[in-house]
Amino acid sequence: MIGLFLVTHTTYGESLIQCACHVLNQRPPQIAQLGIALQDDPLDILPLARQLLGIVDSGKGVLVMTDVYGATPANIALKLLEPGRIEGIAGVNLPMLLRALTYRDKDMNTLLTRAIAGGRDGVINMLTH
Repeated sequence: MIGLFLVTHTTYGESLIQCACHVLNQRPPQIAQLGIALQDDPLDILPLARQLLGIVDSGKGVLVMTDVYGATPANIALKLLEPGRIEGIAGVNLPMLLRALTYRDKDMNTLLTRAIAGGRDGVINMLTH
């Protein structure tokens, strides 16, 4: 199973995980989050991020999800990536996380494709749908 690691602003990642727990009626295995606060020094946080990444990596790889590309959490996440093994997606939302949880028993390319589609397709105009 591919591990999931959320690196986000403050409590956003844990909030997404808690929402997923509500939907699934249980906390999924091999998932962790790291919330970055305003006062956190990215260089000080990087070792903790690597440690948490290792906890969710069972050898099948990890998908790192972050909220805003170019922001501090994403910049920390970028330092963790290893193409083909540790992949990353920015713009995480609940539909993306739920899709990632559904497809993480597949290969990394399938997981990436499905998670991105879940995040994108989860954004709809409710009046025209």
